[in-house]
Amino acid sequence: MTDYQKPDDLKYVEKLVALAPVEAKAFLVFNHACEREDGSIPRKYRELISLAVALTTQCAYCLDVHTRAAAKARVTQEELAEMAMIAGAVRAGGSLAHAFLALRLFDQQTDAKKES
Repeated sequence: MTDYQKPDDLKYVEKLVALAPVEAKAFLVFNHACEREDGSIPRKYRELISLAVALTTQCAYCLDVHTRAAAKARVTQEELAEMAMIAGAVRAGGSLAHAFLALRLFDQQTDAKKES
């Protein structure tokens, strides 16, 4: 982690909850529902999904928490590596998909200039 993000920063969770209790309560209820054990998606897959999202959003704290949880859920290093490659491919795909939007916007701009 960088100097700006440290594992012991998680001690600020309680302070954040105290400062925004209504929002924090709603978030925690939602988060706990997503982390439940009795859902259709097994814990192992929930942690792999969580890690893929954490890699994509580049949340160091989520990577810390969900890597530990993934190990407890018996995710293997091979599964972790494949998940990381899939997350990377999907993120790259998203960049390419946004290129379509950029090209359309560029065409609209150049078409507008031609019309004026």
